[in-house]
Amino acid sequence: MSAPKVLVASDLDRTLIYSAAALALTMPDARAPRLLCVEVHESKPLSYMTETAAALLTELGDIAHFVPTTTRTRKQYQRINLPGPAPEYAICANGGQLLVDGVCDLDWHTAVKERLASECAPLDEVREHLATTADPLWVRKHRVADDLFAYLVVERELLPLEWVKDLAVWAENRGWTVSLQGRKIYAVPKPLTKSAAVREVARRTGAVLTLAAGDSLLDADLLLAADRGWRPGHGELAEADWTAPAITVLPERGVAAGERILREFLSAGAGAGQGQV
Repeated sequence: MSAPKVLVASDLDRTLIYSAAALALTMPDARAPRLLCVEVHESKPLSYMTETAAALLTELGDIAHFVPTTTRTRKQYQRINLPGPAPEYAICANGGQLLVDGVCDLDWHTAVKERLASECAPLDEVREHLATTADPLWVRKHRVADDLFAYLVVERELLPLEWVKDLAVWAENRGWTVSLQGRKIYAVPKPLTKSAAVREVARRTGAVLTLAAGDSLLDADLLLAADRGWRPGHGELAEADWTAPAITVLPERGVAAGERILREFLSAGAGAGQGQV
């Protein structure tokens, strides 16, 4: 009997790939893992995974549909050069873009835009609020992602957390969610979810088991929608001590967590192949 089809939907930044600042190399230098650079931007290395994680990701492609699932825009995602075969499907812009062999599925994108227009406050209202309330003292950049959501790049040490809390309340009343990840504050419409796009990919691939991993508030719906999920010992979800029945909380932090997550994916995927779904 053929093995069940397994779908692995994983967040990327601070889940599988890590900036230099997020690596959390707490071990002695002589014991630090060898790293593989998987993203270069403006001629500078930007994101890494361990060489072991790279080998595990390549192996994962043999037993599962691996679907990168990110809040990055399509352009930002395509800067990443992951090891192994190019994924057939990728989810960008927090579910607003579904890529099939690197090409945007326009029908999916149009359907998402229509849903947002009917269910939550418009992007322009949110952009105006950010522009008028965020202090230039700690804001470095105002950005809009694919005309779907907005985010700020900030000086984290100067950012007033009370402002973030106030923004979250304001956004909640308008059908939006706020997420603070590193130096970025995201304002995202609630109907714009990674889980909806993952369900669509599962339908198209005929997957019978969905595995997921993520570290931020924007990954919570993805983890809840999966049959099994993992979160690392760092990030927004860890800070909130967030968990759920089918979620495994890992102790590892930083790039070591990315390696552990891939081992968990492989183990669960192999178990599915042996009928242990």
